[in-house]
Amino acid sequence: MKLDMYDIRNAIHYYYTKIQETNHPYYWYSLAETQSRAGLTNEALQTIENALSFQNPYPSKTELVDMQLNLQTVLSRQMNSSRTVIVTSRQGDIDGDGTKDNVFLTANKTPDSPFWRNITLVIQNGRTNQYEQVPMKNDAGYNPTLFLGDFTGNEGDDILVVIDTGGSGGSIYAYVFSYLNGQLMTIFNSDSFNESFQYDVHYENQYKVKVNSHYLKERYILDLTYKDQEYLSEIYNKDGILKAPIEGWVNPLSGLYPVDFNRDGIYELEAYQRIAGRYNADSLGFVQNVLKWNGKAFAPDRQNVAIFGEEI
Repeated sequence: MKLDMYDIRNAIHYYYTKIQETNHPYYWYSLAETQSRAGLTNEALQTIENALSFQNPYPSKTELVDMQLNLQTVLSRQMNSSRTVIVTSRQGDIDGDGTKDNVFLTANKTPDSPFWRNITLVIQNGRTNQYEQVPMKNDAGYNPTLFLGDFTGNEGDDILVVIDTGGSGGSIYAYVFSYLNGQLMTIFNSDSFNESFQYDVHYENQYKVKVNSHYLKERYILDLTYKDQEYLSEIYNKDGILKAPIEGWVNPLSGLYPVDFNRDGIYELEAYQRIAGRYNADSLGFVQNVLKWNGKAFAPDRQNVAIFGEEI
């Protein structure tokens, strides 16, 4: 338990005073314990060194050494969590000058966790060796990855960054960066995509679900007869009529994949959004959008809905 600052100052002042008066091992130990509880790890380690210098340290040499080892572990974790490391890297001609550039994702690792913080795109220009750091709005998550490929047809390598959010819906953060007119631009981000691609999901009579796509003004009808009888009987009566209105939803972007559908060296983006029924784990299928660069933005080339099959 951490102490508040008033208690910390008073306790530390008290033990320093007693040390000056008596230099008793008990007060060195008490000071170290207070510093440790207050999160003053470096100070506590120095105090323990002083406490161990006594012939008969308090409470014992063994306990002080154990305390020292625990604090050293804490200090190591603190140092590792604040150290920026390279998570992944790729090489490609980002600015189209014919020279390979180095592209990195750097971040801070959370101790004892696969969670990364302060994820940053870093580009080292292959010609000048200068570094450019590109922050992202959503810069924390799991499994950050890099892909380099031409999405815009400018004959340079564009940059796709994908980060797992760790949320129950399996959503991701995603960005595409490209050099346009001599400047690195964000030409895709998952927040804007999620705002644009909105849907309604309604259960219908006769074991069907209607999915309305607002952006493309298209409608899809899903057949639920593959679901087991227990599932269907909970929401439909024997005549296939809904017992009560039910609405589902479509989750935010959960997958974004570079695919060269036309085999022309220019990648499209294939985006997946999971359709949920009564609850998130009640998955009904996926909305799939193929996005193609039109010179100004990624626009939908086609949209499909993929559903799950049943055993035959």
